[in-house]
Amino acid sequence: MTKAIIFDFDGLLVDTEIVSYRVYKELLNSYGYDLTMQDYAQNYSGKTEENNVKNLINTYKLPLSQEEGMERVLNKEKEIFAEGVNLKKGVKELLHFLKERGYKTAIATSSTKERAIGILKDLSIYNLFDEFVFAEDITKCKPHPEVFLKAVEKLGVEIKDCFVLEDSEAGIEAAVNAGIPVICIPDIKRPDTDHLMKVVAVFDSLHDVIAFFDQI
Repeated sequence: MTKAIIFDFDGLLVDTEIVSYRVYKELLNSYGYDLTMQDYAQNYSGKTEENNVKNLINTYKLPLSQEEGMERVLNKEKEIFAEGVNLKKGVKELLHFLKERGYKTAIATSSTKERAIGILKDLSIYNLFDEFVFAEDITKCKPHPEVFLKAVEKLGVEIKDCFVLEDSEAGIEAAVNAGIPVICIPDIKRPDTDHLMKVVAVFDSLHDVIAFFDQI
């Protein structure tokens, strides 16, 4: 019996992938390089900020330390977030539906606590979640299952009673590695066929997920 739903954050609940693309593109532009959306989707989408900054510095031989790169990226990201970030389609409708049906909800993300909570409160959905797992709570990133296993533990339910909602290949792998059934709602990068074969269902938006849980 399904009792709890575990949500990814970036690219699933909030439209932050396009923000990350803009930040990385502007960073590279300042050194005379460009970043296409295709390159971003292939090499950076669904990965942690730390890994992406390291990848950018190494790939383009940028004259930056990891610390300097992170500082520039995070500062630019904050500027953009101050302008406002959008919820993905169907977020509030799904969350209110789940609350009405008595499901527990959690966010399991590699985003930092300060960043994620700030966005959630700005978008007025922070109080719609029961539990949270942030970057500070884990030692291994997706596709390692740690983030989802910690969410299950915090929710106080069994793995068999959970579902994960994800958009990325690494997130799908992490859920599968944790033994939790996963639904995919693709964002900028649609997971490849091998990953989509591992999910229970694929939907265009979170709004479409309501009908799925209404039938189980």
